[in-house]
Amino acid sequence: MLPNPDLFLRGLFDCALKAASPAERVPPFLPKPPKGKTVVVGAGKAAASMAKAVEDRYKGVIAEGLVVTRYLHGLPLQTIKVVEAGHPVPDDKGEQAARRILQLASGLTADDLLLCLISGGGSALLSLPGGDLTMADLQGVYKSLLLSGATIHEFNCVRKHLSAISGGRLARAANGAHLVALIISDVPGDDLSVIASGPTVGDPTTCADAIEILQRYKIALPLSVEKHLQQPQAETVKPDDACLKRVENILISSPQDALEAAAAYARQQGVTPMILGNAIEGEARDVALVMAGITKQVLQFGQPLPAPCVLISGGETTVTVKGKGKGGRNSEFLLYYMMDMQGNPRVHALSCGTDGSDGTENNAGAIIHPETFARGMALPIKPKAYAANNDSYSFFEQCDGLVVSGPTRTNVNDFRAIYIMG
Repeated sequence: MLPNPDLFLRGLFDCALKAASPAERVPPFLPKPPKGKTVVVGAGKAAASMAKAVEDRYKGVIAEGLVVTRYLHGLPLQTIKVVEAGHPVPDDKGEQAARRILQLASGLTADDLLLCLISGGGSALLSLPGGDLTMADLQGVYKSLLLSGATIHEFNCVRKHLSAISGGRLARAANGAHLVALIISDVPGDDLSVIASGPTVGDPTTCADAIEILQRYKIALPLSVEKHLQQPQAETVKPDDACLKRVENILISSPQDALEAAAAYARQQGVTPMILGNAIEGEARDVALVMAGITKQVLQFGQPLPAPCVLISGGETTVTVKGKGKGGRNSEFLLYYMMDMQGNPRVHALSCGTDGSDGTENNAGAIIHPETFARGMALPIKPKAYAANNDSYSFFEQCDGLVVSGPTRTNVNDFRAIYIMG
């Protein structure tokens, strides 16, 4: 007997989240206590839950600690201080936390351990303007990039070159202490230098790369940013820098882990899974059309596998914002996918951010069933108009299709599942 579609899709998402849970992923990678003191720092949407796992399971004594996470993603801890700050646009609280983290790192010696907890979202949360730049400079550039359709690799290339802590600079500040970074990936390809803009990782990109990206997306820059990117101090720490010799960067959880956990759950439910990829990028609407094409191939020809099956994928799509609506890349993906499938009675789908957030609203993403299309067509404003206005949140709010999980306190990118019934 086939599972209930709604419960099945949500079960897949829950299994993906559990596979990325810091409570499960952090403890196996905790280092041995040092001869000197242990200081814990971190940044990202999973920072508070990673810090809790350290406090619960670390065998040494934590001398001091500070992590910065997104608003509403904090947790009460004993020794490690948790600061909540702005994301995706940085704010003064993030700047203050980043400055304090640099201070903690710079006070260490070769006998000490700096344990860094890094996860997606850290780029905005750990924002410390470089050189003579101000937080207002960063905010303006970041807002423009968010609307431009730039990929996470491009976005973070720019952020690293405007920062005083990203692009390996936190490792440089650590004075040769043993630095262990436990990293949860939220980027396609799991490039450690891109996750949270790589504060502990050597960076192969250059200021010239950042300038090219800004020019290509026609981002208007204040003179202060233009001047900064021409200065030698704007360059990041390179992979062969001597300051990285005592640094261990350890990937402890990735999008692939989440997809494989969901696939295992599908098999338990008697549904054959196919993982299409963990690093799928592109405009959300374009990815939606590709996924719809694969779905139609399954429905008509039983290829690349016969129904009942579930097509699972991860990665991070982008949205070039031209309208004035509310939404995010997951709900926009699903809106375009739904319009192409036109309510096929055998197709159900879910697309959500594993951090519990899709854009700036309160939803993780959305879910569709065969009747969702009919509901949408019965609205005074048709689905195509919602899509043109980048207003996918409002559409799914009207059709009772929003998925609201609240903050998950982890982040391994987006999760998509298309369930095709037999």
